[in-house]
Amino acid sequence: MDNPDPTLETLYEGQWLRMRRRGRWEFAERTHGNGMAVIIIAVTPDDHVLFVEQFRVPLNSRTIEMPAGLVGDDHAHDTLADAARRELVEETGWEPGRVEVLLTGPTSSGMSSERIAFVRARDLRQVGAGGGVEGEDIIVHQVPRADAPAWLVRKQAEGFELDLKLWAGLWMIDRNPDGSPA
Repeated sequence: MDNPDPTLETLYEGQWLRMRRRGRWEFAERTHGNGMAVIIIAVTPDDHVLFVEQFRVPLNSRTIEMPAGLVGDDHAHDTLADAARRELVEETGWEPGRVEVLLTGPTSSGMSSERIAFVRARDLRQVGAGGGVEGEDIIVHQVPRADAPAWLVRKQAEGFELDLKLWAGLWMIDRNPDGSPA
């Protein structure tokens, strides 16, 4: 791989991640896709928020997250909207009639170069069971929107790890990033 930045050093490269150093700062990069991921804010027609549960090896724990996935990992010309549509169907079995990309930004800017995009999915219709692709073992949870924050806190008390972006996603069900109504 050509390195146009002479201050950027590769410390390790595996199948999915590479460790880099720029000056004294070490950080991780993905080796697949374009360094972007999507997190999908999805509410069913009967006002249930879609969450996914899965085991995450780095945490050695089951987590509760909003549906999410990488952009461009297996699809060279993926857009944020394409990735959101695909991942929502794969993980939850719900297909969006339309998607809105709300904002993008870093996930953990002190440790990784990865960026995410919050995407709001609208006009959902169920087309399958979800559960992810081979080896993902995803459990889909449909939680009444009014109960979602309390449900999440209960899941944390049960020992699940919670993605903190969940609360931003809940806020953006009805609001745009600038606070205006959606």
